[in-house]
Amino acid sequence: MDLHEQKILILDFGSQYTQNIARKVRECQVYCEIHPCTWSLENIRQFAPKGIILSGGPASVLEREAPLLDRRVLELGVPVLGICYGMQILTHLLMGRVDPAPEREFGRAELMVKEFSHLFDGVRNKSTVWMSHGDRISRLPEGFRSTAFTDNSPIAAIEHPIHKLYGLQFHPEVVHTQEGLRILQNFIYKICNVRPEWKMESLVDFTIEQIRKQVGNGKVLCALSGGVDSSVVAVLLHKAIGERLTCIFIDNGVLRTGERQKVAETFREHFHINLIVVDAIDRFLDKLKDVVDPEQKRKIIGNTFIEVFEEEARRLGEHEFLAQGTLYPDVIESVSFKGGPSAVIKSHHNVGGLPEKMHLKLVEPLRELFKDEVRALGREMDVPDEVISRQPFPGPGLAIRVIGAVTKERLDILRLADKIILDEIKAAGLYKKIWQSFAVLLPVKTVGVMGDARTYENVIALRAVNSTDGMTADWVHLPYELLGRISNRIINEVQGVNRVCYDISSKPPGTIEWE
Repeated sequence: MDLHEQKILILDFGSQYTQNIARKVRECQVYCEIHPCTWSLENIRQFAPKGIILSGGPASVLEREAPLLDRRVLELGVPVLGICYGMQILTHLLMGRVDPAPEREFGRAELMVKEFSHLFDGVRNKSTVWMSHGDRISRLPEGFRSTAFTDNSPIAAIEHPIHKLYGLQFHPEVVHTQEGLRILQNFIYKICNVRPEWKMESLVDFTIEQIRKQVGNGKVLCALSGGVDSSVVAVLLHKAIGERLTCIFIDNGVLRTGERQKVAETFREHFHINLIVVDAIDRFLDKLKDVVDPEQKRKIIGNTFIEVFEEEARRLGEHEFLAQGTLYPDVIESVSFKGGPSAVIKSHHNVGGLPEKMHLKLVEPLRELFKDEVRALGREMDVPDEVISRQPFPGPGLAIRVIGAVTKERLDILRLADKIILDEIKAAGLYKKIWQSFAVLLPVKTVGVMGDARTYENVIALRAVNSTDGMTADWVHLPYELLGRISNRIINEVQGVNRVCYDISSKPPGTIEWE
């Protein structure tokens, strides 16, 4: 079965929500790809989509430099759904009229469905939708009809049922639109007649087959971190090529408690994967000595990782391929909300510099997947839940959570405090409900009293945030009792700490990590 046969094309006009559209389509178990609105007609024909979605965007069709669409795309006989700016482009190209709205509509609105439409099949007559627009349609193109409205948008949904052209002034892809998923399902299943074939059980076999085609009889190296992406890549490759896969795990000295042991146990003993563990702790810490600038820390760790990996690869002998956990959001260049369409497909190396220096061919089995799909794929292959549900951990590790100079002693303090935080959050049943939770060792000391003695010791900051993609984040309102337990344990069990603070900053204005 070709899992790419039943597919939807998303043409991007610069919306901050474009990846949300793709995630929702994938949630419908249908394959889709995002391409810029400037993608050529020939490319679209070759891609052969069963349906096309036009994203929103920050521009106005009334502007001279507004991004446009080749009108011939609307004549391919393929169903088209325009969202927000996408609907206005449809209207503009087909000789309808778009005018500035009396007032910009941003946020929740009540949608009223007034006409039967396959797009609204099974959708309540009145529901909440999410609006974000400054223009609105004042005259429909010939042959179109209006099927829904809101208080500020007399024309909130349009369609040409014969040519299967549809438009929505609101965003069905965001969580605030109550019936958004149902509307997208109606477009995909009922209007485009697409079958839901993008399923994890099929995807495992399909991906293994693709790996075997690419690699042939070659040997593959995989840099294994123990995180979700590299772990799923390693298991997929092992299923595909067995002993011809060699994984390299580099202990850089800035890992969490027991990380090295867990990786060895999971991949050597559970999956029987050929794993080489390289102890490079002293090498990394020597290079980090007296370095306080966070960017310098990142560069040192990244460059040293490449050096160590290269040396190990040379020692192992001939390998043709390097496996990486590149994901679909990595492949699409991030969209500039103010700058308009910029979703250009790019070559993305998440182990910077390795392929160029080592002349290895890249194997990227996850490059078509979003993070939630990678987790689902891992579960399908029985990757332990502890790995699949792991909270994000930065590449530079604890080095950017020790604020200031990194030493073995300061790392040991942070490691134990971090373990206590994670243990308590897991015991409270909150670990899987939180995006990230961790400790930060601050570069200040404070006065305290322990027993009858005065102390002058370190401060630990506790950080816990919720997010969907790491781009924005809110601090978590942890129960006071839990905060109290964490604080008491850290102060009593971690030598050299006499104060614990809780960071209640959101992103923006703060970042998730302190460095």
